[in-house]
Amino acid sequence: MIVDYIRMLGGDRIEHPGGTLLAHLSRVEALLDTWGARPELRTAGLCHAFYGTDGFATALLPLDRRAELAGRIGVDAERIVYFYGSCDRTASHGTLVDGPFRDRFTGRTYRPTEAERRDFAELTAANELDIVRVAPELRAQWGAELRALLAGFRPLLSVAAWAECERVLGDTRAGTR
Repeated sequence: MIVDYIRMLGGDRIEHPGGTLLAHLSRVEALLDTWGARPELRTAGLCHAFYGTDGFATALLPLDRRAELAGRIGVDAERIVYFYGSCDRTASHGTLVDGPFRDRFTGRTYRPTEAERRDFAELTAANELDIVRVAPELRAQWGAELRALLAGFRPLLSVAAWAECERVLGDTRAGTR
């Protein structure tokens, strides 16, 4: 089971807003499930920080062990985990809807498929919404910026994900909350 694997790698001992990294990963997976995400995306949600991210450098596995993770969660879910972790946020967040994406691991810039962009947007929403729900101080500090980011991703987000964005962050059209 993947949760046991995360524990074995120390994810239940790594601090993260709202408790431990494992607790956060589990909440992200659960949120994606409530939105009706397909199994590969839910699994990627549970594993999205395996290679670290541009915002959370701690990695559970080095990139040279990608095949190991793929063997445990499936190739499609692992590709989403890699894609999510590889994002150079400064270069890619503003152009995610229809522009280039920069892989922070390789430096490569390319245009992801629409499916990759949708998965990334959905996973970003679940990840960030979980953090601001459990850490009010981060919501106070970054809520407006996060609201703007997710509003920019709106064309890629599911109806359920967008509704949760508005519920947690307020009406993004009016810039409230």
